[in-house]
Parts: sequence; structure tokens; C-alpha cells
Amino acid sequence: MLKRIALFSLLFTLSALSFAQKSNVYVNSGGQDRSVKDSSAVTFGNKNTGIVKPSRDFVMVQLGYNNWVSKPDSVKTKGFGYVFNAYLCYDFPIKKSNMSFAAGLGINTSVVYLDKQMLVNTDTGSVTAARIIADPTPGKRYKVNTTYLQAPFELRYFSNKQNRNMGFKAAVGVTVGAFLGAHTKELTSVGGINVKYKENTKRYYSPWNFAATARIGWGNMSVFGSYNITNAFKENNGPALTPASVGFCITGL
Repeated sequence: MLKRIALFSLLFTLSALSFAQKSNVYVNSGGQDRSVKDSSAVTFGNKNTGIVKPSRDFVMVQLGYNNWVSKPDSVKTKGFGYVFNAYLCYDFPIKKSNMSFAAGLGINTSVVYLDKQMLVNTDTGSVTAARIIADPTPGKRYKVNTTYLQAPFELRYFSNKQNRNMGFKAAVGVTVGAFLGAHTKELTSVGGINVKYKENTKRYYSPWNFAATARIGWGNMSVFGSYNITNAFKENNGPALTPASVGFCITGL
């Protein structure tokens, strides 16, 4: 399902960028309006003014590697954990500078794979916290998935403020996430047939997610990094796990 969402978002973004690059811009030259092709902006208001509105990176889609960079020695991870983020942002230019402030809303979902271990979310006697223990019957794959409703806040720099689909760009900021849900899924083989065991839970996880972010790139493509300020679990409700991710970002519109 996640792969379908990521593919759809990527196709939507690329289609939108292609459409934006074909916009006509009216330029007043010698008292006559001349329509030209320009990928930097779309017109608004009276065409005789020659005023253009630059793209503002409204759409932001990120796909990358995700893991717990800070964790107890007893917690073992493996494989390529991944993260997928999709946001709609509104950009506020800072006067006539090459800087802007942006805020948005979107979805964050991330996966981490455990190495012959499992996450236990049930109470056992006096134990009232999530625990990662050795899997007595390890399967082929065991993953922990979390999903947040997330709002990014960025301070952005564009070297080409008239055409943000071209030129150097960079951004620093934070994301604020509200916990939506989590589940674990184990893939194992029973009698030669692959079987998936899935468990949904909201217990013990932190209800909020705060992370520091940064992006740097050229045109519509950039690389991003994210480091969580909060742990995956509530304090004293699970192991101290700090998620972090790096990957590629597509922006446009």
C-alpha cells in the first residue's frame, strides 16, 4: 500500500511540474502584449501588468532511509528501513529577498526492521512498557511501522526567486507530528506458505513527534535529513529510540 501511495504521489508531482512549466506569461513590449513560454511562473491579475507569480514549492514529497540512530545495545535492526513523507505547503516570501517561510500539512509514515527480535506491547504482571525481545521463532522479516499527521515549518532560500524550478535551494526547519497509529508485521513461512502476522497498537507510543530538518538541492530535486528531538515511545514506556532519516525530496508548483 505504501509503495502505491509513493508512486501515485510521484506521478502527481511530476505531472503537475510538467503542467506548470508550460504556463504562458504575458510580457508588455512596445505597447503590445506578447505571450511567451516560461517555466518560472504563471500569470495572475491583469495581463497588461506583466506581473508574474513564481512557483512556491507547494508540493513536497520525500522518500528515504529510516532507522533508530540512538538505541540501547540490546535493540538490533537490519535491512533498509524507509520513510515516506508527503506535504502540501504554503510559502510566505520575506519581502523582496531570496528567503521565505513555509508551513504545511501532510503525512509521515516510517518503517524499521528488527533483527530476529520482536516488539511486545502487552502488560505482563508489573511490566507496563513496550519491550523489544528476542523472537523465539524468527520469521523472514519483522517490521515496526508508525504513522503521524505532520506539519513542516521551514525557512527557505532560493538562488533564483523568479524560477524555483531551477537554481540552488536550501531549507532548515522543524516538523511537528500528531500520532495516528502504529503496527508491527512479521512475515514467516508456515508449511512452505508465506504468512503475515500483523498487530495494531497505540499503546506506549509518544503522542507527539518533533524533528529537526534540513534540505539542499537544485531545482525540483534535493536531498533531505531529519533527526527526531523526541523518542518513539513515551518516557518510561519503552526503550529510548531516536528515529532519523535521509533521502530524496521532490518539490514543485
